[in-house]
Amino acid sequence: MSITFRSAQTDDVSQIVSLVNRFAAQNIMLPRTEDSVRQTLPDWIIAIDNTRADASNVVGCGALVPLTNKLAEVRSLAIHESQQGKGLGGEIVLKLVESAKEQEYEQVCALTLRENFFIRLGFKIVDRWQISPKVWQACIYCPKFHHCDEVAVLMDLRGRSDDANDDALRNPGWNTLLKWEAWQPLKLAYRSDPDEKVKLKS
Repeated sequence: MSITFRSAQTDDVSQIVSLVNRFAAQNIMLPRTEDSVRQTLPDWIIAIDNTRADASNVVGCGALVPLTNKLAEVRSLAIHESQQGKGLGGEIVLKLVESAKEQEYEQVCALTLRENFFIRLGFKIVDRWQISPKVWQACIYCPKFHHCDEVAVLMDLRGRSDDANDDALRNPGWNTLLKWEAWQPLKLAYRSDPDEKVKLKS
């Protein structure tokens, strides 16, 4: 097997959407449209299987989405079923992290169902409400929003000591840039589910 990684190009858009939406159909991630991918094409890294002679040779993808000038999110990480368990996902995440460093981001986050996968790559689990509200803008449209089972993870890129990194995770750098009011529409939407209201009252 010969796998190469590169930035996504216009000709890759349909394959990226097809790969991501295979998992979106299983409620594992949010669906993407060709327009949305095309508009964010510089954010994407793809894995190419060079042994495939047909046009369907994109076997992995992931995007680095800017949230603030200090924080970026790993999103839409998708690996074709034939390549899962071979380390492809980890390679894409680490390449996205390198891209974040090159762009001088201070932190990279993700919302995931596989937190141990990210922990092995150097991320730490954080409270989901520590992540910038911008990460939740897309989540509002997710059918699992009111019963989200994803875990928030974060990697600090500033090369601090462990104690300083722990403090940075508890108090992310973007926090001082946000007003309290910025969270309220998202928290209210999250708590608008009747079942959630019962939990809050109990």
